[in-house]
Amino acid sequence: MQATTNLEQQLNYAKESPLFYKVFTLAGIGIFLDAADVYMASAINTAMMNDKFATVQQGSYFLSAGFLGLFIGSLLAGYIGDFYGRRRSYQFNLLLFGAFTFISAFMPSIQWMIACRFMAAIGLGAEIVTGYAVVNEFAPVNRRGFWSGMIAIVANAGAPITLLVATFAVPNLGFRSMFIIMGVAAIILWFARHNFPESPRWLIAKGRTKEAQVIIDELNVRGSYPVTEKNEDERRVKVSFGRGVFVASVAVGAALLCQYTFTSWVPTLLVQKGISIFSSIGFSAVMMLGAPIGATIGTVLVERTGRKKLIVTTFICTAILGIAYAYETTTVGTIINGLLLTTTFYVLMASVISVYTNELFETKYRFRGAGIANAVAKLLNVLMPTAVAYAITQVAPSAIFYGIAVMALIAAAVVGFFGPETTAKEIK
Repeated sequence: MQATTNLEQQLNYAKESPLFYKVFTLAGIGIFLDAADVYMASAINTAMMNDKFATVQQGSYFLSAGFLGLFIGSLLAGYIGDFYGRRRSYQFNLLLFGAFTFISAFMPSIQWMIACRFMAAIGLGAEIVTGYAVVNEFAPVNRRGFWSGMIAIVANAGAPITLLVATFAVPNLGFRSMFIIMGVAAIILWFARHNFPESPRWLIAKGRTKEAQVIIDELNVRGSYPVTEKNEDERRVKVSFGRGVFVASVAVGAALLCQYTFTSWVPTLLVQKGISIFSSIGFSAVMMLGAPIGATIGTVLVERTGRKKLIVTTFICTAILGIAYAYETTTVGTIINGLLLTTTFYVLMASVISVYTNELFETKYRFRGAGIANAVAKLLNVLMPTAVAYAITQVAPSAIFYGIAVMALIAAAVVGFFGPETTAKEIK
């Protein structure tokens, strides 16, 4: 027990080393592809409907298949990662995503494309669970929020970059070109991650202390930060698994459902306002500049203000901006409000998804806890495209934004009343 505690202490306060930067870089590229895929799907869905390759209903099935795959992938990643190791889970999911994304480019019908989208999304669902959690497990305690936030910045640069690529690739090369670009990128990363190290926290939890020591020694080559002078109750987060799952599921569910609802359908909503498909994707790309801006704001504030204060405040701002967007009538106002709304989404991505969720669980069931929370969010998103399609055709587009506001306010209340403060605290 003493030896294990000593290893955890070394890991908790090890300064950033070359090995840490390697982990950060490879995890960051993987999460970048994860974020990029969401916006790729949005652009492709709009283009398929515009080209009459798919109807609005079939487009909603295409998006739903992706979210159903993400749901299954999130659960699989949790169990594979906790029982068989982070590294094994990490490699399997990327190969699955890359292979089926590439194959999608050659599918002759929307039905076959939906099937490939489902398989690719299983791998993608695992990526978001493993990527953020791995960085969380390698980062020093007093810098965990910063590095987890930084991974969100890298990841969410995928939003504007992907839409900018789509702005030129889709009209000139066709929507199938985006599948080829994403698939090839994923396969290249899969080869690059062959020597990815196992998480020393997972090794310690499994009693494999000798293997953990080798990795921790490499992480300690630049020395360590001073140990926090607090008693154990002040230093450590102690949350039951059930409470952690409840808070994480609501917070992650609301953050992703609000974000995906807006970003997946905003090009289509703009087209329905009479804006051309080329311009709609371009306007969406401008709005998506809020992704790296929001992620940067979240990263800067998450250690300074504390997790809970930042998360609750941002959910409230999201609700206000969501309602305001419903009443925008000018193109300029729509773009500005969309940019601000996107910024709040990605403050939440940097604080809730990247940092807070993984801090609610102990190492022995961190992947399962994060996996369940992400799976709940993805399951809700399976139903989202059909609900949005119904709102667009039968109710009014403004109903979408009232829904975003309600979800954000519920999440603010749950985190505020039930969520623990985890800033700069050790996690067993």
